[in-house]
Amino acid sequence: MSFSDFWLFLQQGFWSGLVTGSVYALLALAIVAVFKTTDVPNFAQGEMFMMGGYVALSLLLIGKLGYAVVIPLTLLILAAGGALFQRVVMERVTGSRGVGVQLVIATLGLAYLLKGLVRQTGLGDTPRSLPALVSSDPVIIGDAALTRLDVAIFVVAVVTMILIYLMFTYTRIGKAMRAVGMNPRAAQIVGIRLSHIRMMVWAMSGLISAVAALLIAPKVLITPDIAHVAILAYAAAIVGGFTSLPGAVLGGIIIGIVENMVGLFISTNAIVVAPFLAILLTLVIRPQGLLGGKVQVKKV
Repeated sequence: MSFSDFWLFLQQGFWSGLVTGSVYALLALAIVAVFKTTDVPNFAQGEMFMMGGYVALSLLLIGKLGYAVVIPLTLLILAAGGALFQRVVMERVTGSRGVGVQLVIATLGLAYLLKGLVRQTGLGDTPRSLPALVSSDPVIIGDAALTRLDVAIFVVAVVTMILIYLMFTYTRIGKAMRAVGMNPRAAQIVGIRLSHIRMMVWAMSGLISAVAALLIAPKVLITPDIAHVAILAYAAAIVGGFTSLPGAVLGGIIIGIVENMVGLFISTNAIVVAPFLAILLTLVIRPQGLLGGKVQVKKV
């Protein structure tokens, strides 16, 4: 491989990695936000992401609605679904003194339920993709070639992350979420309703899943198995730090870039191995993740 080819692959892998990594970062943000406020990893995150794609697809194909209606409806349905699951299922399991294992199983149950619902509708029988709002005309950055759709995906993902940051930093509900994540008992003492905040966090998780699905669905085929993208989001959360929202963003970008570099420089068959290798290296070298802070040991 000549230096010019190496330089071309390096640039292409970096810019393409930023695009895919921004989507992983969004899903990792949702995973970390739920974990910080409930101490429960959401193993249905991938299926919520998948459901966002199929809800939008159903509204377009069956409802014959335009994107001006489909986008806000999809966001609303996924947010309401996340809030409803927390209120009806997770809150009751917690109220009956269910421990972490029961709560994790509840999220697994949601994952299988959503996948089963999609298969029953028949929409999952054929791979489909959403029509793109932005053209696929090429955009040249240095020597790398992207599309206008790629640029739009990255810009919208970054804007979404900035809005999430502003919400956590400057709004009352965001500060309450941070307080619950730091110390739920102290937050409850000062008058914060844990059930209300956790419901809002699950709603936000559904909303972020819908945004990620709407961004990537025009670029890839939607199938019931697209939920495996959550594995990459989990890898991003682990690499960045499972208790750090900025770490989730950093981890998503790293995983996206590494994935593309491996595909370009080594083999496309090795792409599936790259996230797991990143997880193993992180757990061995820095178990708390890049921005995860100090390791805390809880006494039981």
